Amino acid sequence: MEISGSAAIVTGGASGLGAATAKRLADAGATVFGLDLQQSIERAGSNVPDGVTLLPTDVTLENEVQDAIAKVVESGVPLRIVVNCAGVGWAGRILSKKGPHDLELFRTVITVNLLGTFNVMRLAADAIAKTEPVDDRGQRGVVINTASVAAFEGQIGQIAYSASKGGVHGMTVPAARDLAQFGIRVNTIAPGIIDTPMLAGVTEEYRKGLEAGVPFPSRLGRPDEYAQLVQMIVEHDYLNGETIRMDGALRMAPR
Repeated sequence: MEISGSAAIVTGGASGLGAATAKRLADAGATVFGLDLQQSIERAGSNVPDGVTLLPTDVTLENEVQDAIAKVVESGVPLRIVVNCAGVGWAGRILSKKGPHDLELFRTVITVNLLGTFNVMRLAADAIAKTEPVDDRGQRGVVINTASVAAFEGQIGQIAYSASKGGVHGMTVPAARDLAQFGIRVNTIAPGIIDTPMLAGVTEEYRKGLEAGVPFPSRLGRPDEYAQLVQMIVEHDYLNGETIRMDGALRMAPR
């Protein structure tokens, strides 16, 4: 599928994986709309690539996502690409010295990472399904969701995060099957340890420890590498219903 001439939605588009993906797609000729929280957009300031428009949106709220998608449709450029990068990674053990895991924390992580991904996917798919096919096979678009290696090897303290990302992985095949009749592919990327703003506050010693745990190449992944994989998935018309690990062969240890 051609990226140029398409509209793309990227959630979490103001920073990290989302910002890198938005830039990559815009550079490839897409009209990109980055959905993110107002405070994240404010932090991005004027550091927004050409071809990218940031829209304040809470992905967990139906009306806000509907309003954002309406603006995309109003642009007149057919919506064909959706990349869900928005997410949170707060930690907590099921049982610790402080007592049982906070239920609201668990609920919030699930709501943002899993429900938010589903909310955007379902509403965006409805808009994509109303566009004209791009080929004689009936292809209309592609949705790319973001899981994590924690979906498969969650560490101590990642119970909520792993549950949410495992859910994203679990949606991949049924979503691809549900949307096949509309010519919409669905794939998921499961990144390993990526050098995003979430790691900005760690020490150099801790960073080197993370890098040493990656078999090859022994370094942190880069947001632009995630964006590169997004582009490949969009352009590879036969790739569907797949979760792709992008982790340098990392298998997470318990801690």
